[in-house]
Amino acid sequence: MENRTEVHEFILLGLTNDSRQQCILFMFFLLLYMASLLGNGSILIVIVVEPRLHMPMYFFLGNLSCLDICYSTVIVPKMLSGFLTEQQVISFIGCMTQLHFFYFLGSSEAMLLTVMAYDRYVAICNPLHYTIIMSKRACLCLAAVTWGAGFCHALMHTVVTSQLSFCGPNLVLHFLCDIKPLLKLACSSTALNVILLNVVTGCIALSCFFFILLSYLLIITFLFFKFRTWQSRWKAFSTCASHLTVVAVYLIPVMSNYMLASAGDFSVREMIITLLYTVITPVLNPLIYTLRNQEVKSSVRKILSQNLLSGRSWIHVPK
Repeated sequence: MENRTEVHEFILLGLTNDSRQQCILFMFFLLLYMASLLGNGSILIVIVVEPRLHMPMYFFLGNLSCLDICYSTVIVPKMLSGFLTEQQVISFIGCMTQLHFFYFLGSSEAMLLTVMAYDRYVAICNPLHYTIIMSKRACLCLAAVTWGAGFCHALMHTVVTSQLSFCGPNLVLHFLCDIKPLLKLACSSTALNVILLNVVTGCIALSCFFFILLSYLLIITFLFFKFRTWQSRWKAFSTCASHLTVVAVYLIPVMSNYMLASAGDFSVREMIITLLYTVITPVLNPLIYTLRNQEVKSSVRKILSQNLLSGRSWIHVPK
């Protein structure tokens, strides 16, 4: 299909037009972005440096941190630049590029959370065969499939959206290039886009949520039959608490935005929900996993103490 695009750039309306609010929001989101980079980067470094964290659970956690860093970088810098300019202009190619990486990283993260739920299921319900089932090769394959499937899903949306004709206003009611607000500006038929959003994206979000729910139902059933006391059950289940929290703050808002989409139903409420899982969640994930995971906390303390000791020995050099 020939691309009939007449609009060569879009204007992202962002969160507000008030200059005072923009200054406050600039500082707020800049701090959030720095916190996301620092938190997720620290987790990546700790997992790579600390040998005892070279396990499937932390391998997938490292992938999650990498996705969160990329996710924030795709969204926040452009949004920050918009707070400093009168108009947040983005070219058509730039818009399609941002849209692609937004869906690529978002769907990859949803599928990665599903893989992490499966990892917890195998670790708790089949511990004797855990190292065989979740071998290094299996973990690499699962991670590759997660990233590859997310890329193909995003490519599908990018190609179909780029073929739409935009001949009218170019004001996008959003702080990023998302499909639903772009569909409101299209002059050509958006039926295929809506079908793909409902069927493909909706099914990905719903199936990920279903498999995560199934994994934890099997885990809870196993714990009730295997362990007799509540204390032992909670001790075994505590390794899943961080993952469940991340699922709740990421996947549920995503599902609320992409189940039963239409070309004209995008609202400010959905923009705020998008803000939650694209900007806030990448900041929360390192805190959730660090505060609730004793191994990660002890590894961070160990690395910090080693750095402090090496710094002191460097300062007090014997004559």
